[in-house]
Amino acid sequence: MLLLRQLEFAFRNTDTLSVAGVGNPGAAISDRGYKKPGVSPGGFAGRIPAVPPAETEMTQLLRGVDSALEEKARTLLRANGAGRIATEIRVEWNSRLKTCAGRADYRQRLISLNPQLIHHPVELDRTFRHELAHLLAQFRAGRHRISPHGVEWRRACHDLEIGDEKRCHNLPFPVKNYRRRFVYRCPNCRRNFPRVHRVRAVACLACCRAHNHGEFAARFRLQLVEEACCSL
Repeated sequence: MLLLRQLEFAFRNTDTLSVAGVGNPGAAISDRGYKKPGVSPGGFAGRIPAVPPAETEMTQLLRGVDSALEEKARTLLRANGAGRIATEIRVEWNSRLKTCAGRADYRQRLISLNPQLIHHPVELDRTFRHELAHLLAQFRAGRHRISPHGVEWRRACHDLEIGDEKRCHNLPFPVKNYRRRFVYRCPNCRRNFPRVHRVRAVACLACCRAHNHGEFAARFRLQLVEEACCSL
């Protein structure tokens, strides 16, 4: 029967397994306390898996968040007095965006960018600031509703150094025309609002600003007055 020392010697001289800590204590632990690649939870080191090929820039963008742009957004917001929401801002690359260059969601503190912008570096920065201006403008307005590309947004664009920004981009993205099947009407001013999809709890902004200090008022809630039938 092999003695314990003989077994230890056999393990230390085999090419397939090595005991972590025997002969080289701490060999399975990196400088930061993390196990090196190829080390199993049991402490035995097998073959190190092949390193996957480097990802292309576009592949990295499609994975989601962009930490560099998030940090840039936080810096710009703090410089413009919006530090309270700076730490909540997220910037993502959204492959579902096809025709629009970007989108801003104040409730989620989220900026979504079209991955095709990577081919247009100048427009990328402008689009990023364009969407950030939406968040900055709404932060300054508080709970008051504001026009998406109104005076507040233009003031925010000026503060973010894109004072001549237009509300729409002119990038060569594919354009789709959707039929507006639903027509809503304000019960107060009688203005019609054609929409592609159904809407919920949406009020006439003009009437809310004129008669309710910009706050939502149920009496100005849009009412569905026409629905086009789908043709097969």
